[in-house]
Amino acid sequence: MIKKQSLWFLTLFSLILVLSVYYITMPNDLLLTNNQNYTDKEEKTNEKVTIEEAEILTALRVEAEDNRMSKIEELNVVLTDKKTTTDEKNNAYEQIRYLNLLRGKEELLENKIKEHYKKNTFIKIEDNQVRVVIASNTHNYELANNIMRSIQEEFDGKQYISVKFQG
Repeated sequence: MIKKQSLWFLTLFSLILVLSVYYITMPNDLLLTNNQNYTDKEEKTNEKVTIEEAEILTALRVEAEDNRMSKIEELNVVLTDKKTTTDEKNNAYEQIRYLNLLRGKEELLENKIKEHYKKNTFIKIEDNQVRVVIASNTHNYELANNIMRSIQEEFDGKQYISVKFQG
């Protein structure tokens, strides 16, 4: 009787074999035509590399998420360590919970700004400071002031809000 592992191996191997035969027998004209269209499109764009607004925000989000995940991993080590006291474990749990609440609050604020002002943003909350990065080349003080007010409405206490236009 054939084992599952052997069956999967044979299935994947046969799939790879069929695809290789198909690629080898494919007409060269088709490959050259697709390649020529690709190079024509590339020449039309003048080969200019620009960073889009969304890429800046994505980079900021990835960096913030990496920092947050490393903190959570450190706190998880404290939670799972047998040598830590109950108070230390409780503090680590509360910090993880607080970090998750901050993540949710940041997403809520980003969605609120996107709905009300039609702007893509990145928001980072640390203690009583809120950093807002707006993906836009135009600096609009009135928009920044309105965004600051709408963010402050979501908090009970006074927050130090900074708005930066980047694009």
